[in-house]
Amino acid sequence: MVAPSKILLADLAAEIDLVPPNYVRPVSDRPNMQEVETLAYASIPVIDLQGLHGHDHSKVIQQIGQACEEYGFFQVKNHEVAEELVGRMMEMAREFFWLPEEERLKNYSDDPTKTTRLSTSFNVRTEKVSNWRDFLRLHCYPLEQYLPEWPINPPSFREEVTQYCTSIRALVLRLLEGISESLGLERGTIAASLGRHGQHMALNYYPPCPQPELTYGLPGHTDPNLITILLQDDVPGLQVFNGRKWVAVNPIPNTFIVNIGDQMQVISNDKYKSVLHRAVVNCEKERISVPTFYCPSPDAVIGPAKELISDENPAVYRNFTYHEYYDRFWNRGLAKECCLDLFRK
Repeated sequence: MVAPSKILLADLAAEIDLVPPNYVRPVSDRPNMQEVETLAYASIPVIDLQGLHGHDHSKVIQQIGQACEEYGFFQVKNHEVAEELVGRMMEMAREFFWLPEEERLKNYSDDPTKTTRLSTSFNVRTEKVSNWRDFLRLHCYPLEQYLPEWPINPPSFREEVTQYCTSIRALVLRLLEGISESLGLERGTIAASLGRHGQHMALNYYPPCPQPELTYGLPGHTDPNLITILLQDDVPGLQVFNGRKWVAVNPIPNTFIVNIGDQMQVISNDKYKSVLHRAVVNCEKERISVPTFYCPSPDAVIGPAKELISDENPAVYRNFTYHEYYDRFWNRGLAKECCLDLFRK
């Protein structure tokens, strides 16, 4: 019998042969992998960002707009984040989750208001069914405000993660300019709507699961933020809902996966889509993913861009603060119904 003192899934999973009852999903809400479409190469568009700087600029902007409108997801290559830096970030995540249990637990908290914390599942205080995941969440912009809270073990953690999240922020700001252009807005329009800006990231650890057909790493959800940049290792797990079925998004080396969050759907007045996605697990390999969530500051007022509103195209959403939105999202859990529906006019 497993000792009830195991707080983190990684330590529990190492000692069990069956999924505990609190992780088992109802039959109607299981991955059902037989119905997932797996494509040999790319299930969502791959966009070469090198073209943003040259004569292909307009073509790349068009590709970004089409991906945001039709898929809500795309992948980017030639993104100017050094391959070596990406490798070190993934190694830091792996080293952290391989630390001894007592060392990892120094960072543990079940308080979702903490800006640096290690926890498990999603929101252990409110959820009824647990998710097969441990995670370390770090707020990382403004960097000087949050850096002193970060783990000090592994010893180079703060240095490596600082470089990574700074490079990702630069990528995000370039993408926001491109997305603004694709909507017919001035390049700086979206960035200017975010108040003081916010950025946080999660280091997700999905241990091997003895019965992966019974549970999720994370169930289907949309992201509450503006835009997400996902780094994943070489173990498949991400799936995106295309309106009819779930599609596996298998890793491509040296690319990031970009997805539109709820706030971008609001700013675009429903032109661009925040799409359901989920993480599944497997019985053979651990999986690590590192999403970076870029978002408005809590006091920023979000609504459809005024340049996109007209008599023919009225505003779909009321204005709200990001703090109000995020509170609603977090407290209701990863419900399949999009939180955006609560803010429609």
